[in-house]
Amino acid sequence: TKTGTEVRSISHGRVAYADWLKGYGLLVILDHGDGYMSLYGYNESLLRDVGDWVDAGDAIATAGASGGRKEPSLYFELRLKGKPLDPKGWLKAGP
Repeated sequence: TKTGTEVRSISHGRVAYADWLKGYGLLVILDHGDGYMSLYGYNESLLRDVGDWVDAGDAIATAGASGGRKEPSLYFELRLKGKPLDPKGWLKAGP
């Protein structure tokens, strides 16, 4: 991705974490309820604070190269009750 590209929420949820985390850089974690969480790392900036509610498609951060990355990228992870999930079913192709 390019630096500054908006990072968007995959689903409605509440910001559970929005800060620096070693290895992930600037990280946002969204709690979607029923044990589902999504993680977005390596961001350049965070656009939401802990406790904020977001809807699917809302901008939550801007992509970057924090956390020791050499090039801008996005770390994305989806978890159910603490275990990683294959996120393919939650994602759609961009424009």
